[in-house]
Amino acid sequence: MFHQQRVVVVMPAYNAARTLERTVQEIPMDLVDEVVVTDDASDDSTVAEAERLGLRTLVHPQNRGYGGNQKTCYQEALRLGADIVVMLHPDYQYTPKLIPSMVGLLTDGPYDVVLGSRVLGGGALRGGMPRYKYVANRFLTATQNLLSGAKLSEYHTGYRAFTRRVLERLPLLENSDDFVFDNQMLAQILHQGFQIGEISCPTAYFEDASSINFGRSVRYGVGVLGVSALLFLQRLGLHESSIFDPKGRKLEP
Repeated sequence: MFHQQRVVVVMPAYNAARTLERTVQEIPMDLVDEVVVTDDASDDSTVAEAERLGLRTLVHPQNRGYGGNQKTCYQEALRLGADIVVMLHPDYQYTPKLIPSMVGLLTDGPYDVVLGSRVLGGGALRGGMPRYKYVANRFLTATQNLLSGAKLSEYHTGYRAFTRRVLERLPLLENSDDFVFDNQMLAQILHQGFQIGEISCPTAYFEDASSINFGRSVRYGVGVLGVSALLFLQRLGLHESSIFDPKGRKLEP
């Protein structure tokens, strides 16, 4: 607990057995009240490893996709009474050592959402991000800022922290179960006027770190542009999308 706020870390997991313990070892448990692992029908021993580490473990009997996994994570965090929820990948690509800073910006600062940015401070390429992914990240981010009116350093980080109010108000069940979920969620956050802070985050790309292949990266990029276009049209009042409907389907803890 931090400043009387209950903190829950959620980890959407898929084939993370080889990196899970290393990630968990760096989570500041003096601040974090609960760690939730949601396994998305992994082919390896992720579930056994999570249980060995004493983590609250949820298992999807069938693969629901990255977005579907996050929906389960957030729903469980709300059910556990979380005031602050940190989404951390269990592949050790992002350091858990930033959790106190991210939580502090939500409990003490003016922010509703905090993103761990790989671009601030120039850590992406130094951490081994493939150059084609870096170029695509910069292009997509520039386009998204133009269409949304925001000024974020990147939209594609998997390291995020939210207040409970954000997760309760967003119609997250209207979103995709695939990788574009992340960007739909950010578009919803911007549309509803929540305040977003960013913190520089070193990143590590290595053999066991999860990453989507080139083909899925292209599909992801097209999906991101589609979400940004929907937000742009919504802002202009030219089109209404279900993902921005305040009465849309929300999580039920």
